[in-house]
Amino acid sequence: MRKVFLVSLLLALLFCTSFGVTNLYLATGGTSGTYYPFGGVIAQVIGQRFPDIRIRVQSTGASAANIRLIASKEVDIAIVQNDVMHYAYTGTVLFKAGAITDFLTLFTAYTEVCQVVARADSGIKTIADLKGKRVSVGDAGSGVEANSIQILAAYGITFGDISVQYLSFADSAAALKDRKIDAFFTTAGIPTTAIVELSSTNPITLLPVEPEVAAELIKNYPFYVNFVIPADTYKGVTEPVNTVAVKATFIVRKDLPEDIAYSLVKGVFEGREDIIAGHAKGKELDINLAVTGVSVPFHPGAEKYFKELGVIQ
Repeated sequence: MRKVFLVSLLLALLFCTSFGVTNLYLATGGTSGTYYPFGGVIAQVIGQRFPDIRIRVQSTGASAANIRLIASKEVDIAIVQNDVMHYAYTGTVLFKAGAITDFLTLFTAYTEVCQVVARADSGIKTIADLKGKRVSVGDAGSGVEANSIQILAAYGITFGDISVQYLSFADSAAALKDRKIDAFFTTAGIPTTAIVELSSTNPITLLPVEPEVAAELIKNYPFYVNFVIPADTYKGVTEPVNTVAVKATFIVRKDLPEDIAYSLVKGVFEGREDIIAGHAKGKELDINLAVTGVSVPFHPGAEKYFKELGVIQ
């Protein structure tokens, strides 16, 4: 019994650096994406409801990098794509070198849309037109890169058929503006800041993933869902655009204390209105959808909260 108590005490101390306050680190994404500002609002709202929990937000290379930061215990919470966490947990695609399983799911938050952007005057009308072009596929080893591989393959295109550039959202937008690339992929909540800023000064086009191609992608990769980007999401894009999407998901270290994980989920869903006031993506927080779209088990603390609300049995 004494041994169990000591282990529990050590775990508790692991997450506390000052008396009475639990200090946590949240890995998000680039500052021009959605993860970083959304994560900042989440951290603030949880802190308001639970003053004994202090969350520090870190800008990172996003999903794949965040999972590795969790594994190395450099952060405690992370926002990731549901497809990338599946790869990590199963040791596939981006994680063929070895599975990472020392993390658990908190909740899914909102839809992340796969967007393929080109200049309006480029003559590029479809994803099939990208063959032979200079294309940014996101940061190397990112979820965006994995999405780009899968979407291009649906059109019979491999990385060998294009000139691949590995650039962040902001750098991709800048490179397209300067005509250093012909198109770029992003996977992010919409409207995506980098694309909003780009379209405000440069006419753009969004390349569709046609419904029949989307259906095939969903069949092969069940973590995808069909999605239609509404008209006028970006300046000059006046028609809706069909594509596919994944889900932004909050994960935590497997050894995070149950009461802390419980408070994190409770703080988010009871603070939903405050989150909406701080970021538009808060509108997509839905307690009934928060447990969908993931293959990685839920943290016991999250599971406890969802069971209390009858969301899961």
